[in-house]
Amino acid sequence: MSYLTESLKIEILMMIAYGDRARTQCEVVRLFRETHPDLPPLNQGTISKIEAQYREMGHVRKVPSKRQAVVDDDTKLNLLLALEENPITPARQLACDRPFFFDDTLNGARYLRLLQHELMPVLCHLFAPAKKKPPWPGVKG
Repeated sequence: MSYLTESLKIEILMMIAYGDRARTQCEVVRLFRETHPDLPPLNQGTISKIEAQYREMGHVRKVPSKRQAVVDDDTKLNLLLALEENPITPARQLACDRPFFFDDTLNGARYLRLLQHELMPVLCHLFAPAKKKPPWPGVKG
């Protein structure tokens, strides 16, 4: 459906309700194939989605999807530096204290998840005391 421009979607809507009667989806698929033989054929699901979008929003323009924000490397570095300054700060407190907590790109839940599941294990691994290796294989030290 990515090849369908806004004008093609409007044309499909006009094919659905042309004149006094409404066409079925099968008729619209056939008519679209006859009108635009160079484009990939439509299926009934695509027509349903276009029609549902028009009924719901009143237009057929592309709407940006709400994806989860991606945390950039600068944010991760700032978090690591803040944790290095005060390593006993709870993750929730750290999430609330950061100035970029209120940024549009990073909400509190994502920030907290970043702290607890991505950065804390790295820090624990870095600052954990090194285990002594036994002097000889097979001997517990």
